[in-house]
Amino acid sequence: MHREHTKVVRIGDRKIGGGNPILIQSMTNTKTEDVQATVRQILELEEAGCEIIRCTVPTQEAALALRKIREQIHIPLVADIHFDYRMAIAAMENGADKIRINPGNIGGAERIRAVVETARERSIPIRVGVNSGSLEKELIQKYQGVTAEGLVESALDKVRMIEAFDYPQLVISIKSSDVMMCAKAHELLAERTDYPIHVGITEAGTLYAGNIKSAVGLGIILYQGIGDTIRVSLTGPPLEEIRSAKTILRSLGLRKKGVEVVSCPTCGRTEIDLIGLAGQVEQMTERFAAKNPSVHLKVAVMGCPVNGPGEAREADLGIAGGKGVGILFRQGEIIKKVPEAELLHCLWEELQRWEQ
Repeated sequence: MHREHTKVVRIGDRKIGGGNPILIQSMTNTKTEDVQATVRQILELEEAGCEIIRCTVPTQEAALALRKIREQIHIPLVADIHFDYRMAIAAMENGADKIRINPGNIGGAERIRAVVETARERSIPIRVGVNSGSLEKELIQKYQGVTAEGLVESALDKVRMIEAFDYPQLVISIKSSDVMMCAKAHELLAERTDYPIHVGITEAGTLYAGNIKSAVGLGIILYQGIGDTIRVSLTGPPLEEIRSAKTILRSLGLRKKGVEVVSCPTCGRTEIDLIGLAGQVEQMTERFAAKNPSVHLKVAVMGCPVNGPGEAREADLGIAGGKGVGILFRQGEIIKKVPEAELLHCLWEELQRWEQ
């Protein structure tokens, strides 16, 4: 099932499914009960490009905090629930735009019914989540291990628990830290359901390993037209998840807006601190993109002033440097030569003049 043909589900003031843009998610790592710290982190994530945020709700105090948090942020708020169905109900009563539950671990049918009825009253969608670490023993035995087929069967079993109460506002997520198993599971799931799917590689790892695993896994899944929201799950600051997700979507042509930075690899001809310069340009363009959300721009950072402009001809703007001299170029044509120390300043000035 290609995402253009999935059901449309509303989360707060946003829509997913039915060909709507794929939205970027992250999750706070603050104590939800600490309203000030949680709001501060969410606002930082918003500025970086986060479009849906999830908070854990393990206590009644955390559920009550959602109301104050919701009043101060600008993106849909999702409550992450484990085991206690009362927290799901309290979260919805206090402003959650969506809840994430595993119906299999919150109790029997009456507890599920209570959650669904509250969701129905408030038109709040339910994300049904299953991951490889929580796969039921009987499915592990049936498929002789943790498999993609087992993950899909488990997820659809949970979906049927909600459907039994005639509530179609569902989103499904199935996650594994095994990249290829996760990709196969999403392929199988998309063949058997038309609900929107949240995709991600769970427990992907550190910034280095996690980014590689997420890029490979999400790349395979998204390229097939599967997925309506994504999260890059990293052992690191949530802001890094947003940067990675945006890069993955742009690389697949699923996001056009934003600033893409391309840079050449270092080689023996490099006579400037290209690594440091590229990092500074990336930070600069992130600030620029945050203030200009509709911009669509490619910026190149090259280490050779002779060949660099030609090699980066497809870039809208670019800089290159060597032997203390730098050049500023636009679409392969040199427009200014400046001392190397002034390169960043000249690039910033050119960005400010860029017609959007």
